[in-house]
Amino acid sequence: MSLWRVLVVEDESFYFSALEKFLKKDFEVTLVASMKEGLYALSQSRYDAGIIDLKLPDGSGLDLIERAQKLQPHLVTIAMTGHGSPQMALQAIQKGAFHYLTKPFSLEELKHLVLKALRHHHLEKENHWYQKELKHKYQFENIIGQSPAMMDVFKLIEKISQSDSTVLIRGESGTGKELVARAIHANSDRVKKPLVAVNCGALPEELLESELFGHVKGAFTGANTTRQGRFEIADQGTIFLDEVGDMSFRLQVKLLRVLQEQKFELVGMSQSVDVNVRIIAATHQNLEQAVEEKRFREDLYYRLNVIPIVIPPLRDRIGDIPLFLAHFLEKFNAEKKKNVSGFSKEVIDVLSHYHWPGNVRELENLSERLVILKGQGAISAKDLPDKYFSSSAGAGPSASGTRHKFFLPPEGLDLPGVIANVEHELIEQALARTGGNKNKAAQMLKLKRTTLVEKLKRKKTPKAFF
Repeated sequence: MSLWRVLVVEDESFYFSALEKFLKKDFEVTLVASMKEGLYALSQSRYDAGIIDLKLPDGSGLDLIERAQKLQPHLVTIAMTGHGSPQMALQAIQKGAFHYLTKPFSLEELKHLVLKALRHHHLEKENHWYQKELKHKYQFENIIGQSPAMMDVFKLIEKISQSDSTVLIRGESGTGKELVARAIHANSDRVKKPLVAVNCGALPEELLESELFGHVKGAFTGANTTRQGRFEIADQGTIFLDEVGDMSFRLQVKLLRVLQEQKFELVGMSQSVDVNVRIIAATHQNLEQAVEEKRFREDLYYRLNVIPIVIPPLRDRIGDIPLFLAHFLEKFNAEKKKNVSGFSKEVIDVLSHYHWPGNVRELENLSERLVILKGQGAISAKDLPDKYFSSSAGAGPSASGTRHKFFLPPEGLDLPGVIANVEHELIEQALARTGGNKNKAAQMLKLKRTTLVEKLKRKKTPKAFF
């Protein structure tokens, strides 16, 4: 193991010789006698610690400590002087010194202090590295998760961020699709340009067209001025089209042209506008099924689905719930000025068996409510709303193959309804995971295909699958 490297700046010959002889037993030591020599040594080699006399023949040791910190920010320094005062000790600490010694001092005391400073610095650096790795592992641009599915998402984000390829993010509402889009943009070469988000399902067709592509003055009633569209605003950056599956067929044609040619026309104008935009789209719908039903253009689907990312629902990543709870607890304690200490094991157990139709967004809303209402102390199972005890969808086998525990609320429950909900939820998951392929979904559920089809027919309005 290599020795710690220590720079000693001392002009008194007695201390110079004593320090050299004593410290070389445990450290790799460089000794110099002036501020100029100290600065030169720091510019030529890397040191772990510096022992600096505050009174030097060509300057102040306080200035040297300050300049040393700028040259080598990792350096831990110990100040020493024969003319000490509490004020000078404070100044040395303020300049960045780890500690202060007044002459005469014990050489053993100095050695102990140097080792203490080096170990302290090493632990600080190790802790900083650990926190950085922990954040990288469990939290990517505010996307939290340690489940294998989320680790795959993190790796995919890192791989694709530097490309300009179009991305299609799939996932149920509330899973964090926009967070993934923002993470891709934040880690791309376009990060200095805007990320513009548009919810395609929140506006009627006419307003959405104007929102996306802009319009010229007089293009329609109420168009009193020419207005830039979101594509033009996002030029050189990224546009995020949320719920792209809700876009009308006519607007799908215009979007297809932007993808193919990087051109579009403002509403009311025939001249084309050139843009350089990366498109990230998202949907909770099963676009393959939408293509089959002629609700979504097949050519647009393949243009969007260059790089698909699937965000798993919260019920498929139950192991991430404690991480989310810790994150939301810290967030809402700070925002709401509360002092809630944590969640009991029973709370985590109950929430781990809930089916989470609203996904992470629902968990965040629940966390906010619990922190506000509790105010202080630990949140226990009695603080949870009743519906979290009567959950049904989480009562089936987990991803690990173990069976979840059932919770029977005091007032009882509708058993046929619970069973029907479990069946419906599992069919949805099977279809989602197989991209709507009924043969594969039936195999996953150990059913005949005809049985699965019959069950689907009995559903009046099945949910859309992502």
